[in-house]
Amino acid sequence: MMAISSFKRAFILCISILEEDTYMSLTVETTANPGQHIILWSKTGCHFCQEIKQYLELHDHHYINLDVADNDGLRDVLEAKYGIRHVPVVEVGRNGTYTAFLETDLEGLAHVLAQEAEAARHAVEVN
Repeated sequence: MMAISSFKRAFILCISILEEDTYMSLTVETTANPGQHIILWSKTGCHFCQEIKQYLELHDHHYINLDVADNDGLRDVLEAKYGIRHVPVVEVGRNGTYTAFLETDLEGLAHVLAQEAEAARHAVEVN
């Protein structure tokens, strides 16, 4: 029998936990940077999570919000991917490749968003 890596188990767990509509909506692109996808892992009542949501909305970034409150399965996914169970976590990427931002610093988030947008523009230019 073939062993399944912890990442694959987390991915399978994530797919089984998310409702079909939520999972399918992960293809939503941002208006600010076409081709860029943003996933925010948060929980209700988290002050830092709310600040990040406000920042993303103010700067016209569409995002998918995964609320981990009362959902240990989603926290298990975070632990398998990044070795943490806390939020906020912002994943930014395209074509299935994401960079995770694990801090609460909005300037740092702006930097990650700008880097990913530049990489997306460069990828379009090359193709």
